Formats: sequence, C-alpha cells, structure tokens
Amino acid sequence: MYWLVEDNEQLGFLLNSSYKEAFIEVIPYNDTIHPTINRVSLVYIRPIQASKGFMLCLNHSETLSINITEINRLLKRFNKLYCRDKKLLLHYFPLKALFDINTPPTTYIPTKTTAHNIYYSKHKDIECVNCIIPVVKHYEYCEGIYNDLKDNINKDKTEYDEFFNNKCSVVFNSIERSGLRVHVPTFEGYFHTLNGEHVYPQFNLKTTTTRPSNKFNGVNYAALNKENGCRKSFIPSNDFLYEIDISAYHPSLSCRLVNYSFPTVDIHEHMAKLYNVDYDKSKELTFKQLYGGVFKQYEHLEFFSKVKQYIEKTWEKFNKDGFIKCPISNFVYTKEGLENMNPQKLFNYILQNLETSQNVLILWDILCILRGYKTKLILYTYDSFLFDVDKKEEKILEDIKNIFKKYEFNIKIKQGYDYDFR
Repeated sequence: MYWLVEDNEQLGFLLNSSYKEAFIEVIPYNDTIHPTINRVSLVYIRPIQASKGFMLCLNHSETLSINITEINRLLKRFNKLYCRDKKLLLHYFPLKALFDINTPPTTYIPTKTTAHNIYYSKHKDIECVNCIIPVVKHYEYCEGIYNDLKDNINKDKTEYDEFFNNKCSVVFNSIERSGLRVHVPTFEGYFHTLNGEHVYPQFNLKTTTTRPSNKFNGVNYAALNKENGCRKSFIPSNDFLYEIDISAYHPSLSCRLVNYSFPTVDIHEHMAKLYNVDYDKSKELTFKQLYGGVFKQYEHLEFFSKVKQYIEKTWEKFNKDGFIKCPISNFVYTKEGLENMNPQKLFNYILQNLETSQNVLILWDILCILRGYKTKLILYTYDSFLFDVDKKEEKILEDIKNIFKKYEFNIKIKQGYDYDFR
C-alpha cells in the first residue's frame, strides 16, 4: 500500500488491519496558531509493525479528503498511540490511547525541512499554510520525528511516565482549552493584536526542572506584570474572577521534605518573630535561604537546621547512588542528566518538582469538581489558581477551597471583575 491515504477505500486497508499500536503526529493548519482554535490538515500514523508510515489526508491542496469521522474510527481501534506531545495531541484527538514517549527532562524540537522554513518565512500569516506545503515534505518531517523517537517506544515505562501521561498532560491540556477572555483594546495596548476576544496560554511541560513555563505568542502568562496595569486586560466570560493563592507555598512544601511542622498558620509571621524583623523582610529572608542556602546566623533555627541536614543528606545520596527520586511524581534526577549540579541547586530542583506534582494533584481534583459547570479554571501560576466564576455556581467555590484543606495548605482569596483585583 502507498503511504498517502486520501480516500475511504485506502483507509479501509488500515481499518481492516490487525495493527494495535502506532506512532501518531498531527499536522495542523498552521503551527503558529494555538491548538485550541486550530484545525487538522494531515495525520501521520506509523504502525509499530509496519515498514513505513501513512499520511491520512483531511484537508490539503494536493490531495483528496477523508472524513474526520472515519479517521476517528480508525484511531479508536488502537490500544496505544505513541506521540511526542500528548498535551498537544489531546486538543485534536482526546483519546485514552495516547501515550507520550518524550517525557521531561528531554526537550525535543523536530527538525523542519527546508520547504517548511521557506513557506513559513514567506507565508506564516496564512491560516492554512501547512495545507499548501507539499504533502511529501510533511511526510518527510513526520518520518524524521518517528526515527528520532522510536527507540523510546520500547524503553521500560517508569512511574513518572505514568504520572506524566495520566495526570500532567491531561490537566494542563484542560487549562489551555478554557482560555481567557480579554478586553481587546486594553490587551492590544500591552501585548499584540487579536482576532476575537479570547487568548489561550500554552504550557511547556518539558523543562529541566519539570516546572512548566507558560508562554504563547510573546505573552508570558506565568509572569504577568502586577504593577503596570496589563492584568486589567483579563476579564470574565461569566460574572467575576476568583483567585486562590497558596500561602508560603515553598516553605510549606519544604516542611514536607524535611519532616517539620510550623506551630502556627502564618509561617512568615512566625519567622518574623524569630528573625526579629517585619513581615516583608521575613518573607525575603526565608526565600533567600530556601533558594540560595541557609545563612550561618539562622542555622540554629529548627526549620533551617532540618533544611540544611536534608540538603546535605540528599546530596550525599545523589552522589552515592547516581540519582534521586522525587516524592509524588517519582521523577528521577540523575547525575548524568544534570550539569553543574551542587547541593543547593539539587534541593531547588526537588522543591520545584514537588511543587509541580502537588499542583497536578490539586488541579486534577479541581477539574473533577468543575466538570459540567460554567465556572472554569482558566489560569495556573505555580502557587496561584484563577477561576472564571458563574455567580449562580458560587457554592462550588467552597468545594474547591476544601481541596486545599485536604492537602493542608493555607490560602488567600481575591476576587473582582478583572485580573488586576484593584
């Protein structure tokens, strides 16, 4: 059978085959359009037992078209569909069979063909630019991705691989789908021009620390300026915005690593008394020591004494065993996979991994509660969770707050019509 599949008769070969596992890659209309509002041009399928891949054509200038219903029928026949980015693929095909074989900390950037680079340099603003790039070049591109990643298919699957596929990819895909409504003139004044009144964040989960970044189209949604007024751009689709912040999140997570409990709810207030400084200075001192190392004059404090001991013992174990396994996610940092590592830096990596994996559990519980409601979780930034709330559904906010109680975190609440909350 030829590699190009552009009608139902040709598709029948794959439908009648005994293939149960395959690698999949999607070619959207345009790589620069957010997948939530993008469309599918081509689908590349490489059955594991086949000698070549097949390009399924939905909409391309050089080919006939297969109905999307028939392609969905084919994909649902597979027990496992390996991919390079499950979070991305879920936007186009929300299938349980998807399995990401390119989990962190690997950062894989596919190599575009010369034809791709030429078309995008001249026509990137065309909504369907991928529909006019020669289909054979898309096939070449997809074959290259498969050849680069195929060895990962047979690697033993780790506990972290399961956590990443079953939890991480799903929750961050869901947040991306929700999008954020904006006041267009205000948004365009701070960022870029728009077509419509919604924008969509895009998380990069495949970072060295496993802490996700969140940028799209030049906007860093994980670090929106709190002072210059840009947050006024973001407004509700429902009735009001509602933000939950976890108080003293990293000190709280550090306590779980070092087996310590603060005797009070407000950690920074407690530490201010021990430092003999004001509240803001207390926060500054605590964070400096967590991220940069315990100061000599505070080593006697029980919390920092335990932090220092934990850092030393973890570093010793890391060097002895060659790896360290993180709690919750079971992610493994290896000596060979990390460059220029030192005790404090390793602690910071473990802390950031714990933050992310703990948040994934929180996000999962929140999304389960919100299923079927108009109220949506629209943005997540490390210790902050932003909701677009329908006032008729305010009662579910108590259920959401109870999730943070379940995980024993203290929270602060803000609400208002825009994200500036002022």
